[in-house]
Amino acid sequence: MLFSKRKLEEIKQRKEKWEKETVLKSLEKLPEKGEFSTSSNIPVSRIYTPDDVANVDYLRDLGFPGEYPLTRGVYPTMYRARLWTMRQYAGFGTAEQTNQRFKYLLEQGQTGLSVAFDFPTQVGYDCDHPMAAGEVGKVGVSASTLRDMEILFSRIPLDKVTTSMTINAPANVLLAMYIAVGQKQGVEQLKLGGTVQNDILKEYVARGMYIYPPKPSMRLVTDIFEYCSQHMPLWNTISVSGYHIREAGATAVQEIAFTFANAIAYVQAAIDRGLDLDKFAGRLSFFFAAHNNFFEEIAKFRAARKLWAKIMRERFKAKNPASWMLRFHTQTSGVLLTAQQPYNNVIRTALQALASVLGGTQSLHTNSFDEAYALPSEHAVTIALRTQQIIAYESGVVDTIDPIAGSYYVEYLTKQIEEKVAEYIEKIDGMGGAVVAIEKGFMQREIVESAYRFQKEVETKKRTIVGVNEFINEEKIPMTILKVDPKIEKTLIERLNWIKKERNKAKVANALNKLRKAAEKENVNLMPCILEAVKEYATLGEICNTLREVFGEYKPPSIF
Repeated sequence: MLFSKRKLEEIKQRKEKWEKETVLKSLEKLPEKGEFSTSSNIPVSRIYTPDDVANVDYLRDLGFPGEYPLTRGVYPTMYRARLWTMRQYAGFGTAEQTNQRFKYLLEQGQTGLSVAFDFPTQVGYDCDHPMAAGEVGKVGVSASTLRDMEILFSRIPLDKVTTSMTINAPANVLLAMYIAVGQKQGVEQLKLGGTVQNDILKEYVARGMYIYPPKPSMRLVTDIFEYCSQHMPLWNTISVSGYHIREAGATAVQEIAFTFANAIAYVQAAIDRGLDLDKFAGRLSFFFAAHNNFFEEIAKFRAARKLWAKIMRERFKAKNPASWMLRFHTQTSGVLLTAQQPYNNVIRTALQALASVLGGTQSLHTNSFDEAYALPSEHAVTIALRTQQIIAYESGVVDTIDPIAGSYYVEYLTKQIEEKVAEYIEKIDGMGGAVVAIEKGFMQREIVESAYRFQKEVETKKRTIVGVNEFINEEKIPMTILKVDPKIEKTLIERLNWIKKERNKAKVANALNKLRKAAEKENVNLMPCILEAVKEYATLGEICNTLREVFGEYKPPSIF
């Protein structure tokens, strides 16, 4: 307890007196606008006092950075020792074009790479597949073979940068390609640092970029856990993503709850495989969104850190303090960017980025103001990166750790979010866990209902979106839009055909046959077979089709 009972009672009485006298007189002249709540429908009071955090025990609930319960930060000195990684998400068109963008961002001060893959790559199709037509290179870079990855990281030393790859269903294939590129550069696996998203459950929940049914998909996820624990000690084996759940319409509470429910399923699957919890848990990472409700977002990150530490220590009995740490990447919201008055997005992104930093993120991507129109232009992505740099070097918020701690409102919100997330997790546990909850459509329905409620609030003007439903003007803003040349699809298909012609067909066939036989067996890690196939220039599509033949394809149930 932060205050004595006598002092709390005194504060409570003074507050009642203030409301009856001072506030009442003010309301007679100037009424309030109505009821207030956060995006998670947590009611917001007029004022917060020590009485609202009377049940908060400093040592139990906050503690010190780097020590359990980690509410105030996962590292003892946080940004005073090292800033978060400035990791701008990038990828479009050909590997050559994306390689140029990577080099530009590194020259501008970016400190880590983050790869966006196009839709065909994300669902395991080569650039020449009929389903890929018209989508090649549009929302990310195309990567059909190892050759594309070699070009993508050309003259970028993989022992000097960390790389995050947003890839899920074919994550094993893209990780194998990255390993092979590193080896061609003379960089062994144990020196490679970065993250592969590898979070398939959220694809069933919110995004739809799945290939196989849940059971074999969970096998592939766990294969990466096992392989990296043995060969890649610096690699983050998963980035459990709340970002896509939030962007699909979830509230802040649902974002954390559903993400942690999925993470619990991954941890349990790895334990069931026989993996040592304290050997793999320290390489788990998370990926969250930052939205506009400033204080709720800060409180969300603080509550999440505390909850995950508790889950790992109390539920799974992890002994190593590194296993309790919630290390996460944050991306500012894409769904909240508006095509109307696009320069307003610069301010939105700055607020979201500041909330992320005050919330203690380890890595940050700031969206570009023009992303409601197209992939970001070089001009827009530079402004997005400069936003992070100004927060880091000019704002002073990095000088002390968790500077917003002790705010009655933030501590109250932190506690509220923690309790509401725990209620969701308990409900999902009661269903049989995340996979069962997904199969029943529970998470999907909850997200759809939240998204519908948000949209109704915008349409009825209960929620103001500047430039959209209020403060509207008809001014036309001249925009330079990044356009992907449709001719690149033909170029990439020609490259793919050339590779198929030049490679050793017998070795490719042998590697794919070995993969098929391994997939047909249980408890065989498929990463070595996938790596062998990749090195023989088997294509992404060939490898995924081999696994499709064994595992089948997922067909989503109707949730309504």
